[in-house]
Amino acid sequence: MRTYAPLPVSFTHGEGAWLWGQDETRYLDAVAGVAVCSLGHAHPAIAEAIADQAKKLIHVSNLYHIEEQEKLAARLTALATMERVFFCNSGAEANEAAIKLARLHGHNLGYDVPKIIVCEGSFHGRTLAALSATGNEKIQAGFAPLVEGFIRVPYNDFNAIQAAAKNNPDIAAILIEPVQGEGGVNIPDDDFLPNIRALCDQNDYLMMLDEVQTGVGRTGKWFAFQHHNLTPDVMNLAKGLGSGFPIGACVANGKAADLFGPGNHGSTFGGNPLGSRVASTVLEIIEQQKLANNAAKQGQRLVDGFKDALGDLAGVKNIRGKGLMIGIELEKPCAELVKQALQQEHLLINVTAGNVIRLLPSLIITEEQTDEIIDKVSRLVKAFL
Repeated sequence: MRTYAPLPVSFTHGEGAWLWGQDETRYLDAVAGVAVCSLGHAHPAIAEAIADQAKKLIHVSNLYHIEEQEKLAARLTALATMERVFFCNSGAEANEAAIKLARLHGHNLGYDVPKIIVCEGSFHGRTLAALSATGNEKIQAGFAPLVEGFIRVPYNDFNAIQAAAKNNPDIAAILIEPVQGEGGVNIPDDDFLPNIRALCDQNDYLMMLDEVQTGVGRTGKWFAFQHHNLTPDVMNLAKGLGSGFPIGACVANGKAADLFGPGNHGSTFGGNPLGSRVASTVLEIIEQQKLANNAAKQGQRLVDGFKDALGDLAGVKNIRGKGLMIGIELEKPCAELVKQALQQEHLLINVTAGNVIRLLPSLIITEEQTDEIIDKVSRLVKAFL
C-alpha cells in the first residue's frame, strides 16, 4: 500500500553507524532507524544471538513458561526498579496495553468512562487507541470516530494538567513522553515530571510514561525518568530494546503491576524466545560498554558543536538535546533537508514537526562520527538559510 514515500536509495548492508547503498556509496546514519538501531547495524553479538537462538527455538506460545522471556523480564524490572512486564512487538502495542491498564484502574475506582490526560504534540502510535491518544490532528485525519476518553493539554504546562484534573473527576491516568520525539524533541522543565508524579499520588492516577523513543539508554540514562527522583506506575518501551528486532514492553509498578490477570491481555508473538534473547543481548552490551554514558557524552558534544556552528545564525530558533535526541529548530519548514543530506552529504537525518531537524544516532557513535555529523548538518543548514 502507498503508506510511505521512500527516498531514492536502497541499502545493502551496514556496519556500526555506516550504511552502504547499492552503488557502494557509504552513508553516515544519524537516524538509526528512527531511534531503533541502538547498537548500530550488523552488530556481531546481535547477529550471533539471533543465529544461535534460531537454531534452538524461535517461538512457542505464552501458554508455556519461556525461560528467555523470564530472564529479560527480571533484567528489565531490575534496571527500572519496577515489578512486572508485558511483552509485545511494538511501541504502539505497549501503549495499547498501558491504555487498557488505565481503563481497568479507572473501572476499579468506579468510573464508567475513565479518562486519560495526554498532551498536544505527542505521538503514541498508529493503532486506533494509540492514535486517539496522539496529539497530532494531521495523522488522525480520516480515521474518526476516534477512541473516547482522552483529555488533551499543552505539553510542559503543569497548570493545564492541574486544571484538567480539577475539572474532570473521572481521570484514571496521565500518559506522557518524558521528551517528545515526533513532536520536535521537546524537553520539559525539570519539575514537570516530578509535579505529575505528585499529582498522580494525590489523586490515585496512574503515571504512565511513553519511553518508546527515550528508553534503553538514549537520553543518557537507562530510562528518561531516571533523570528525576521518581518511578512511574507504567513505562512503555520498544524501538531500541531490540536494536532492530521487533519487541515492545509495557513495564508496570505498584498498583499497576497486578491489574492484568489471565485472559485480560495477550500477544501471539510477544516475548517469544528469539525476541527475548535479542533484547537481553542488547541490554548486556549497553551495560558492558557503558553506552548510556556514551549517549550522554556524545549528545552533549553534538549540542555544543551545533551551538558553536549555528547558534548565532539567523533562522535558527533553538538547539536542544537530551542524550542522543537532538533537535535543531529552524524558523521555516525544512523537510527538503532530508533529501539534500542524503544526496549531497551522504548523511541520514530526519525532519519532524515540519521545521525541526531530528538526530537520533546509535548509542555506539564515536567522537569522530559525532564531529562529522556536526560538520555536515551545519553546512546544510547554512546553505539552506
